[in-house]
Amino acid sequence: MRWSRLGVRWTIGDVSERGFEALRLSIWGAWWLWGRTACYAVCVNSIPLERARALTGPVPDEVEWMDASAQVPAFLRERFDAGMAEGVGWKLAPLRVFPDRHELSLDNDCILWDLPVGMGRWLAEEKDAACLMAEDVRACFGRFAPLGGPEPRNLGIRGLPPGFDLEVALREVLEQTPGILSSELDEQGMQVAALSRQRPAHVVRVEEVSICSPFPPHLPQLGRRGAHFCGLNARRFPWRYYDRPAEECVREHWERHRLTLYSLVGLPVPQEPPGSESPVVHG
Repeated sequence: MRWSRLGVRWTIGDVSERGFEALRLSIWGAWWLWGRTACYAVCVNSIPLERARALTGPVPDEVEWMDASAQVPAFLRERFDAGMAEGVGWKLAPLRVFPDRHELSLDNDCILWDLPVGMGRWLAEEKDAACLMAEDVRACFGRFAPLGGPEPRNLGIRGLPPGFDLEVALREVLEQTPGILSSELDEQGMQVAALSRQRPAHVVRVEEVSICSPFPPHLPQLGRRGAHFCGLNARRFPWRYYDRPAEECVREHWERHRLTLYSLVGLPVPQEPPGSESPVVHG
């Protein structure tokens, strides 16, 4: 299989320290799968580039770091509210990094250690290739619900085939749904509709890459091939869970899995407590 046609990208902004640790693990997970046969890029917004690199810690030298703070397309910026749809609008800055490759976008808190079946099928397609999305535990598409379809989908994993014109697809969807995008669900629904217009997308199933958090209907366990740690980026939540601060529950859940994750992506298990200086890892 021609992995040399793959480019992997991440987006990172001003998130929690755990969010940066997850990004480090996500990058190493992708490196574990594809190594030097793929290209890699991290798109940084809202914080200085070097600050993001320092917080992430050691990753392969082949990873390119890009300042994406000014790369939100004008046609989208005018449709996002001041909060950039709860921050997730930055996933589209820029629209494409690897336009001539299979481009895989991973959320910084989405960690893979084995190749999901649907992703393998997506990578194998060359002519008239479809897009790729992750399965979710619930369909949440905001104002784009009428266009998103009945199946639950999540954009923590998003794959675009070579040559796919994301701008054209997004413009077509936006023309059908006027108004401002103000939430993560709006942004997700817009993309799900756009990626499904030409033909059904390949799907990474939730049993393979779990939508992982301590809050139902999310799943508390890791998937067979990966996990997407929803909510990990937030420093605080404006609500409590069983009379406990929700961020405490997220922290405990992350600590329950983090050492296992290091092993799964091929890294030595750190000996220091979370938040201290990261171990130096050489690829």
